[in-house]
Amino acid sequence: MTATTTPEADVPLIAGHPVLDFANTVAWRTDPKRSTERVTGPVAWRRWAAAAGLPAAPGTFAGLPALRATLWPVLDALVDDEPPPEDAWHALMEAIRRAREHATPQPVFPLTRRPSGPADALALHAEELLSDPALLPRVRRCEGPGCGWFFLDRSRGGTRRWCSSGDCGNRARARRHYARTRGRS
Repeated sequence: MTATTTPEADVPLIAGHPVLDFANTVAWRTDPKRSTERVTGPVAWRRWAAAAGLPAAPGTFAGLPALRATLWPVLDALVDDEPPPEDAWHALMEAIRRAREHATPQPVFPLTRRPSGPADALALHAEELLSDPALLPRVRRCEGPGCGWFFLDRSRGGTRRWCSSGDCGNRARARRHYARTRGRS
């Protein structure tokens, strides 16, 4: 899989879906000691949004961290095959409702809507993702310790385990190699 990296923000787009790539704009999300914001400031958000194929109007980035924080528990619940937390679910449904309200229907078929900004676009993409029975079982969370990045497993056998074979996958292989060679000495 070829990863795209956003200029200046240095955030790889490896998840296979804009909502999952958006959730991945924090590195080491599940390790509080290492957790790092990967996109900071309006310039970096604008570039990230452009790389992710989202509308990037000036001044439309303020709500993105809150939307991302709302998505995490919903996506975690999806991956863990549990019901989403009520507060996160209601906040996401409200974001989707607002996005529909603000989106401008386009005079083309099939009917499409032009979202007013990246938060609305992401909310509408979240609705599409969470409504797609073919994609839902393919949403995964990286097995790398502390990583927590989400991705769509598009592998033939549905066996993808890491956000990136060259990152968390490589670390896992190195740990296994170290354990094997340490056991020999």
